[in-house]
Amino acid sequence: MGRKAGNLYINPKKLGGIAKPCMKEMVSFLNCMALNKCKDDNCEKQKNLLSVCMNGHAEKSKSWGNINYHLQRLTRGRK
Repeated sequence: MGRKAGNLYINPKKLGGIAKPCMKEMVSFLNCMALNKCKDDNCEKQKNLLSVCMNGHAEKSKSWGNINYHLQRLTRGRK
């Protein structure tokens, strides 16, 4: 159980400095939802902005998966 000694490991929580796309739009939408007691019909503007932002980033970004999975893959070849 746990990690084997000698393996590479990166704590994903320490990668907080990486850009977080659509964070402003998501926060404004959630604030609007909180102010309107979870009625999203009053938050159409924020909802549309968030949708446009997420659709734009989904087309651009290519998912690399979990960084620790790829590190394990790379170290398997060395042994």
